[in-house]
Amino acid sequence: MDYLNAFWVGGLICLLGQILIDKTKMTPARILVTFVCVGVLLSLLGLYKPLADYAGAGATVPILGFGHALFQGVKKAVDAEGLFGALKGGLAAVSAGLAAAIFFGFLAGIIFKPKSR
Repeated sequence: MDYLNAFWVGGLICLLGQILIDKTKMTPARILVTFVCVGVLLSLLGLYKPLADYAGAGATVPILGFGHALFQGVKKAVDAEGLFGALKGGLAAVSAGLAAAIFFGFLAGIIFKPKSR
């Protein structure tokens, strides 16, 4: 059942993104920023943690999960270090994911020949 919940929740998040691409004039960058902000807002309201517990990777892997992770990192750092924690907590929380994305993007660039448009 965990796989099914992850599949339909993650699919619904992707469907919402595709609807925004098809039906609005929002650029993909604005959609990504909107999804990150929605993830932060849902975390602030206490709604994202139950969703992540229910859907697992279906909720934590999409870009909404990135916003949730940023919020959790900032919240933890602010509780521990005060206002200065707000500046570094988010990056500390998502640093492993960012490093992996940069590394694998670089690796793909080496392996495959990029084409300019």
